[in-house]
Amino acid sequence: MKVGIIGATGKAGRLITEEALERGLDVTAIIRDRSKVTNPSLQVIEKDIFDLTTEDLCIFDVVVNAFGTPLGQTQPHIDAGRVLIHALSGTDTRLVVLGGAGSLYVDEEKTKNGFDAGRVPEFAYEIAVGQAKNLEDLEETTNLNWTFVSPSAFFDAEGPRTGRYRIGGDVMLFNSDGESYVSYPDMAMAIVDEVERGDYPKQQMTVVSEKA
Repeated sequence: MKVGIIGATGKAGRLITEEALERGLDVTAIIRDRSKVTNPSLQVIEKDIFDLTTEDLCIFDVVVNAFGTPLGQTQPHIDAGRVLIHALSGTDTRLVVLGGAGSLYVDEEKTKNGFDAGRVPEFAYEIAVGQAKNLEDLEETTNLNWTFVSPSAFFDAEGPRTGRYRIGGDVMLFNSDGESYVSYPDMAMAIVDEVERGDYPKQQMTVVSEKA
């Protein structure tokens, strides 16, 4: 399986890349700066996400979007998402997006999402709005196979790799401690699961993990 990973040298992207390589997938890092790649055997496309074209991406079975932007910015996630939608619509390439938790419903009746319930922290609000709009844009597509992967409310960059995680749909999940929590390493494992299996076509999914 050929997989292109956008943002492969970022915090989340690096872990997704390492996980995909460990599973024997044919991985290409799609990044702005080739010098940030420390693995000499990793294939690289050096290009800004906003410049990517159908020709760049249709060579892959799956493209993972782990694009990140500094806090306080809404529009980059929207614009980058639309670039990928335009490039991949009408192709056979699947798109797996690492998104945000704000759009997850917080109740089984699906009456409130994270924004409605005040579960999006102020420091992440602008980014969360952009990610939620990216999901809306994906839901409006008709000829693209996509999956939008939302972390739990607490997405822990320093958390452990436990392998003890659960996957669900568009309703927030909670671990055995009653927390909406997922570590970066467990999220990376779950994303590569979806890359390999394609269990959530054209829909949102979420991941929750234990802390140990």
